[in-house]
Amino acid sequence: MSSIDNHTQIPERPDQIRLGLGIIGIGTSGPLIAMSAMPVVTLIFWRNLGGALLTLPFALSDLRTHDRHKRRALGLSALSGVVLALHFIGFFLAMRWTTVAAGTALVALQPIFAALFVRLMGGNIPSRAWLGMGVSFVGVLMISGVDLSISWLAFKGDVAAVISAALAAVYMLLGSAAQKEIGTHSYTSICYLVCALTALPIALIAGFEVLHFEGKEWLILLGLIAGAQILGHSMFNAALKRVSPAIVSLIVFFEVPVSTLLAIWWLDQRPPIALIPGIIVILTGCVLVVLRTRPREVMIDQ
Repeated sequence: MSSIDNHTQIPERPDQIRLGLGIIGIGTSGPLIAMSAMPVVTLIFWRNLGGALLTLPFALSDLRTHDRHKRRALGLSALSGVVLALHFIGFFLAMRWTTVAAGTALVALQPIFAALFVRLMGGNIPSRAWLGMGVSFVGVLMISGVDLSISWLAFKGDVAAVISAALAAVYMLLGSAAQKEIGTHSYTSICYLVCALTALPIALIAGFEVLHFEGKEWLILLGLIAGAQILGHSMFNAALKRVSPAIVSLIVFFEVPVSTLLAIWWLDQRPPIALIPGIIVILTGCVLVVLRTRPREVMIDQ
């Protein structure tokens, strides 16, 4: 059995380092988004444009292809970029409307939505996975109840996070299909570029500022590109060549405590104690789902 099919094998030390760096990379995403005052769609545009330009040189061979299957994969990559833009809008709003801890925990529902979409397409979901979904749903109710008691804005942040999780699952499935025919660099280049070009018209039509910001905002943007967009994505994608996706999915859940601790450190944003049980319940349910469905591909999209 190869290491990528072994769902219990501990990754080798080099991949442990890659996964650790990836967790730190994606863990910076929520706090940096909450810290930024740049309009959401503008931040999405610049972040993804930066990511696309950095990966584009590695994707030129696939972009010039005349192969029918690869061209279809490029089309799926473009569609994935549109979905990613919508996912990011929900995620970014969640980071600003509710606490980073609650938002990242709710977005962690992504594998549950992925399993549901697979079921709708005729796939099978084991009974323990259904149990995990039920457990996570209880966690969602717990977090939403607490946030609703705090403010209507915090509750809207919860709703945005759940929608974002569902869109992330669609993005994952599209990415999985596209990368059967083209490389990761080609997929991410097209996906990020289309994501940026989807966000830009929204920013312009809505009248949001696109260029004129203080230096602090550009530094936060560079942090997002270097951390979540490049370090997080690239390290996890590199590890996925040797490590079981089920293992990677479980490790990705460490984003929640990392983001929470960074939010406390950088923003002095301490989540209400009442949120902690709900977060634990959600992650427990997600673990049950991941262990029973063993997704073939994991896409890191924060």
